[in-house]
Amino acid sequence: MRNDFIPVLLGADINAYSMARAFYEAYGVTSIVYGIYPASVCAGSRMIDYRVRPGNDRVEQVLANVSEVANAHPDKQILVLGCGDNYLNAISANLLRYPGNVIAPYVSLSVLERLIHKEKFYQLCEQYGIDYPATVVYHKGMGHDFTLPFDGPFVVKPAESDTYWKHPFPTQKKAYVLQTRAEVDTVIDQIYEAGYEDSLILQDFIPGDDSYMRVVTNYSGADGKVRLMCVGHVLLEEHTGHAIGNHAVIITEPQPELCEKLRDFLEAIHFIGFSNFDIKYDQRDGKFKAFEINCRQGRSNYYVTGAGHNLARYLVEDRIDQVPCPLTVTKNRHLWWVVPRQVAYDYVNPKFHEEMRALDQAGASVNPLWFKPDSGLLHRLRIWRGQRRYVKWYASCMEKVR
Repeated sequence: MRNDFIPVLLGADINAYSMARAFYEAYGVTSIVYGIYPASVCAGSRMIDYRVRPGNDRVEQVLANVSEVANAHPDKQILVLGCGDNYLNAISANLLRYPGNVIAPYVSLSVLERLIHKEKFYQLCEQYGIDYPATVVYHKGMGHDFTLPFDGPFVVKPAESDTYWKHPFPTQKKAYVLQTRAEVDTVIDQIYEAGYEDSLILQDFIPGDDSYMRVVTNYSGADGKVRLMCVGHVLLEEHTGHAIGNHAVIITEPQPELCEKLRDFLEAIHFIGFSNFDIKYDQRDGKFKAFEINCRQGRSNYYVTGAGHNLARYLVEDRIDQVPCPLTVTKNRHLWWVVPRQVAYDYVNPKFHEEMRALDQAGASVNPLWFKPDSGLLHRLRIWRGQRRYVKWYASCMEKVR
């Protein structure tokens, strides 16, 4: 057990729970998690001190949360991690304001804003030779008199997601896959009528089901050198409106050429901390194409820890212990799923079922929410109910594959 640092996690979903589990497994420490709502997968956990704060993602509230812990424990290092996009701006905006015993492993606000804004990210992709889908950037006021240089289906998504979600409307989705140009025009109008002001990304839809997706999770040290890279082959995503694109089933796999290209990019911009890329394989030209970079560990981050590369350990050894670490690129196969087995086999492409079963039977699989030491009855009931909801959610939006 370690008693010289305290993890402070902002956000209370599977992302935060997975990181809290990683810290507990590696060091036996309890994480302090700040969330907005009382109901959460973190609430009632025996390895989490869960604290509810209204307006939890606002700049001043983030500073207050972090300072609360730092001032209460002046003899300890406070590690701050954002577990959702809505926390990143606030964390970076406060980098120069935290108490002296706080470690917040994030780039400056100006760098962050450039990376998470999709229009600006694609400009960087052009500069550093990273492939991405054919794209048209739409700016408010362009109307409908413009041409798309590719046929449908079309993808429509906001260039900047934080402000997008602050202007809700009934049919709002994280991203839209639309069949016709008329649908594109309708969605554009709905988004701007709701109050969103930034640009939109209109893209060529890369064909293929969920199994063409990849996620690449990385940790870059304080020196800007990449210490860990792990490619996850996504077999199933979520498909409800607000959750579309969230990973549900992943198998790790080696992709050395892809990792080398992304490593060069991260080190060229001197990135620090956790990052993950959402990528899709385009069978038409054989290229992996990036959709976005998230300047944090992803919701599915435990697919890396479960495969034997504990994310909390990489962070602590870099920022607290200051231990040198060569680059690790994961090679082993490991199965991560956050849905019940029934759902996974009902909706994952059957060609992957044999390997899924083999990994599961060999003990090379994990659902991060089922953790034996976290055995509180109310907590386990909450997790069980959440797992059962997936059965209804998938039945409402996907056809079974068997």
